[in-house]
Amino acid sequence: MTTPATPSQPTPAGDDRNLVAVDAAYIAPSFEDRLHGFWKKNGTAVIVLCVLVLVGIVAKGGWDYLQSQKEAELEKDYAAATTPEKLKSFAAANPGHSLAAVAQLRLADDAYTAGKYADAITGYEQVVATLKTGPLATRAQLGLAMAKISSGKTPEGETALKALANDAAQAKGVRVESAYQLASLAAEAGRADDVKKYSDQVAQIDPASPWTQRAMTLRSSLPAAPAPAVEAKKDVAAPAGVQIKLPGK
Repeated sequence: MTTPATPSQPTPAGDDRNLVAVDAAYIAPSFEDRLHGFWKKNGTAVIVLCVLVLVGIVAKGGWDYLQSQKEAELEKDYAAATTPEKLKSFAAANPGHSLAAVAQLRLADDAYTAGKYADAITGYEQVVATLKTGPLATRAQLGLAMAKISSGKTPEGETALKALANDAAQAKGVRVESAYQLASLAAEAGRADDVKKYSDQVAQIDPASPWTQRAMTLRSSLPAAPAPAVEAKKDVAAPAGVQIKLPGK
């Protein structure tokens, strides 16, 4: 007689002890694995970027070195320019450089001193065009104004001097000298009122400046204003036909 097979026991509802969760078999990649994957995917691009950065750093360092060497050579050449001819050659060989502008300023000053006002004007204009701002540019503007006055362009020169004297952004030394030169020009022209006005401006800008003392000396040298004329007392005419008998006659 065949023994019937023992039927398997049904799994009770809700019994999950033999189930394996799908996520339980997944192991999160480690940092090393993620790094390896990133490097495998982007390693070439990272290397190229690093090489480019390194090349840029080396190139900038080389450029800075070349520029410093060039500046050192220019300074050496400028120091060796001890004659007007060498200064002219240096300025012509280095147009637009600040040291070339300094050389031009020296040449312009020499031309002004020698009475070559046209050359001085050209030189000062080149300095102003190159430097544009700064103490040397202002110095050139003052020289340009004086050169124009000396060359006969007095209205242009006076206008430039007034602009410098009235510009509060300029250095006091330049302003006070400009105002003094205006007072001096007024004295030469016999404009006493302008002499007083500009000498007052000089004292207002910088009371302790030597230009102030010179302005006061210039002012004191002006001739004294003439006293107002007193009208002479007119004799009263005697009426016609009336004789006046003087004593003793």
